[in-house]
Amino acid sequence: MTRVPFAARVAAGVAVTVVEEARKLPSTAITLPMTVVSEVLASTMRFQQQVTALAIKGDQVISSLPLIGTPDQEQPSWAVFEDDVPGATDGDVDIPDHDDVAGEPVAASGRFALYSTPPEEIQTDEEPTVAADRPEIVEMVDYDTLALAQLRARLRSLSLADLETLREYEDASLRRAPFLTMLDNRITTAKAK
Repeated sequence: MTRVPFAARVAAGVAVTVVEEARKLPSTAITLPMTVVSEVLASTMRFQQQVTALAIKGDQVISSLPLIGTPDQEQPSWAVFEDDVPGATDGDVDIPDHDDVAGEPVAASGRFALYSTPPEEIQTDEEPTVAADRPEIVEMVDYDTLALAQLRARLRSLSLADLETLREYEDASLRRAPFLTMLDNRITTAKAK
């Protein structure tokens, strides 16, 4: 038997491959656009990574040159460091708080006011005025030390009677508007069930 020339065998192989791929075409035609897009995106990301790597190498070379160097970053006007104050030692510098830069503390406003503490002149370390008549639920949930978010987390586990007791206690003692509003809303929801 004579052997078929190499070029003919290659041509037959190409023809068979074309037929096989043509049979697969209906199932691969659906995924073809996604495949092309993902390949294009992957190649652009690789290109961006290579460009960034070249820029980093360039920065390293430029910063090592004695004449060019990188410019110093400006220090913000509110930044005070001990090194900036002549003759200062550790603990001698009165560095202002970030809230107290303008001379007055900044009170939280908007939605953050509910979760922040009031300025010192408003805060009181006094117990509520009706400390002797503290209901059991107040002691049980440690109500006087709860922040608004902590109270919100505990409200769903309380009964309607407990909610109303807390509402009366808050109204008689500290009268904090956000707490009263939250308790009123929860009582309304509990009554609707």
